[in-house]
Amino acid sequence: MLMNKPWKRFSLLFGIMLMIFAAGCGSDDTDQKSGDETSNYSEAVDYTIAGIEPGAGITVTTEKAIEEYDSLNGWTLEQSSTAAMVTQLSEAIENEEPIVVTGWNPHWMFAKYPDLKYLEDPKGVYGKTEVIKTLARKGLKEEKPNAYKILDQFHWEVEDMEGIMYKSQESGKDIAEVAKKWVEEHPDAVAEWTKGVDDVDGVEVELVSTPWDSERASSSVVAEVLKSKGFNVKVTPVDVAVVFKAIANGDGDATLAAWMPVTHKEFYDKFKDQFDDLGENLKGAKIGLAVPKYMDIDSIEDLQAK
Repeated sequence: MLMNKPWKRFSLLFGIMLMIFAAGCGSDDTDQKSGDETSNYSEAVDYTIAGIEPGAGITVTTEKAIEEYDSLNGWTLEQSSTAAMVTQLSEAIENEEPIVVTGWNPHWMFAKYPDLKYLEDPKGVYGKTEVIKTLARKGLKEEKPNAYKILDQFHWEVEDMEGIMYKSQESGKDIAEVAKKWVEEHPDAVAEWTKGVDDVDGVEVELVSTPWDSERASSSVVAEVLKSKGFNVKVTPVDVAVVFKAIANGDGDATLAAWMPVTHKEFYDKFKDQFDDLGENLKGAKIGLAVPKYMDIDSIEDLQAK
């Protein structure tokens, strides 16, 4: 039995060493798996971000993000339409597949898909929270003071805008129809926006907007409020660059669609001395890259270069 004791000690020591080695290998495997999963997300989406229309503020900003982030080196921004991007997102979530999209809110997709999350933006390319501003052409205050006053007093919340967009999407009704109903159901808000405003008789007002659901919601709501005071209102949807040019040139009376300080900065700065800035009509807006929460990444830097 004395002869066996050294062997027993050796066996015990050898077993402990094996356990330590196995634990170390297991840790490396876990780290490697995490890296592989991140890499696989990038490969799975073919190093492509599903985007929206060319020229949109978030499109321009995402092009800058691709230049700024090493993790996006070799990536492509797929530019199509908002509807096409949302369709891709819906299909990916339904099948629990990875996808990276250009995201912004207010938008109904965040109401429909509460598990959608923004990727952290350490470089601050997308900015923090944004505001949506109301801009008016020079001379509107003097020529159409009651319209100007409504525009100046209009302010609502992210939840209001998203609610209209989501209801339109779910019901299949046009946003203008849903907005009209919203105005009827919110007399207190309308009373605030029309405080001190006199009725008019058919004075024409043209609102210039982008064709996106968020801006369609705000333009439709304000159009209904203006109509309730006797204005004859026209809403003209155009490309974002044309929005700023139209107000600066006096081709339209006002817009409710200026996202600042990042999204539309380029257009704003170009024409800033040629329109009146009435301030924010909504705060708490946000843009960035978004992914479903089942994707185990948190930051743009978690993506992998091609």
